[in-house]
Amino acid sequence: MFYGEYIHGIDRKGRIILPARFREVCQECGIEKFFVTRGLDRCLFVFAEGEWRTQEQKFKTMPFTKQESRSFNRLFFSGAVEVLPDKQGRFIIPQFLKNYANIKRDTIIIGISNRIEIWDKTTWENFYANCQESFEQIAENLVQGNPQS
Repeated sequence: MFYGEYIHGIDRKGRIILPARFREVCQECGIEKFFVTRGLDRCLFVFAEGEWRTQEQKFKTMPFTKQESRSFNRLFFSGAVEVLPDKQGRFIIPQFLKNYANIKRDTIIIGISNRIEIWDKTTWENFYANCQESFEQIAENLVQGNPQS
């Protein structure tokens, strides 16, 4: 669904624009609304409304009697905002989410199949540099013992 890596900046009005390819996917799939929230590794997660509802159902089944479940749900859902991009695919990221992800101006927008991630450019470059050399080892560890590989 969403794939690739794109460099985009925050404009002077505080808006970010979805990459053209992502806008095409949205048009093809009838996606109009997104939910943006705190992601992992100091990025922002962006879910199309349908995928958001799917994730929401999964997280709702987590036992609220467990501290980790409560903490995760609090941080994940309290940071969520609904966004409706304009005709050019632009939307505003609230300041508290930009602060969380350390986004000032330059961003990297990446497609991770069922979600989009928005990264501060420097944070992404550091993450990428730290992970690229171990990519093969990570793959081997994740696939090891998986009969479906």
